[in-house]
Amino acid sequence: MSTTEPDALLGPADIRELAAALGVRPTKQRGQNFVIDANTVRRIVRTAQVRPDDVVVEVGPGLGSLTLALLEAADRVVAVEIDDVLAGALPSTVAARMPGRADRFALVHSDAMLVRELPGPAPTALVANLPYNVAVPVLLTMLERFPSIERTLVMVQAEVADRLAARPGNKVYGVPSVKANWYAEVKRAGSIGRNVFWPAPNVDSGLVSLVRRTEPIATKASRAEVFAVVDAAFAQRRKTLRAALAGWAGSAPAAEAALVAAGIPPQARGESLTVEEFAAIAEHRPSGAAGTEPSGAAENKPSGSGE
Repeated sequence: MSTTEPDALLGPADIRELAAALGVRPTKQRGQNFVIDANTVRRIVRTAQVRPDDVVVEVGPGLGSLTLALLEAADRVVAVEIDDVLAGALPSTVAARMPGRADRFALVHSDAMLVRELPGPAPTALVANLPYNVAVPVLLTMLERFPSIERTLVMVQAEVADRLAARPGNKVYGVPSVKANWYAEVKRAGSIGRNVFWPAPNVDSGLVSLVRRTEPIATKASRAEVFAVVDAAFAQRRKTLRAALAGWAGSAPAAEAALVAAGIPPQARGESLTVEEFAAIAEHRPSGAAGTEPSGAAENKPSGSGE
């Protein structure tokens, strides 16, 4: 049950008034599109299945539309905001509109890609309207650094949502699909219209649900080693894995040997493989091959990496 007043959430007039008072104009550079519809943010919170005992981390809270809806439902909300003006204003907005919940809110003024710890109890959920230009690397980085996050619901560009939730064999299955599946069971969780944003974007948006695996992928290979195979396989996605993994393995024959040892046909392509199969290949990398990328490097590439 909501513990707040019915008008605590931000509507279109509230958003524009706040933005005008702060001198804020949404920027394409940071992929800013503010949600102006209270029904939409409540729908996101419902779809995310936020519980009264949840500690929710939100990335890119903007003016606070989703933040306030999360505070209605969760035990605690930690928002990560890079923008100086928005970060400065958000605590005041929370205090003014939800004074009874303000002590359950914390702000981290930082680039989400740089955050390695959060104040208070460990987060149990990630719910965010992610800036389109950094959605995939931010999502994967948060899942890597905060293993306590059990459930995630993110709003992203519809094309990115499709890619994240794609299954092997789908034409949009690629690097984001495999890496997200390393951490979680991923599925599409709905669509969001353009008219609930200000300014209205020229692309559609989609919701993606990620429920962290209760048991990690069974493999002797590290995450960095598996992700190195994924990156190599999709860097030349039209090539067979024998050819695409030649650089990774040291040569095409070495790649073929690793594939055969992993039970993967050398003529297969990356888009047909599950994350478990990529892990199996990683376990059979020739000992003389070049080193893998440093931990985290694979995730921090642009969201289109390998596509």
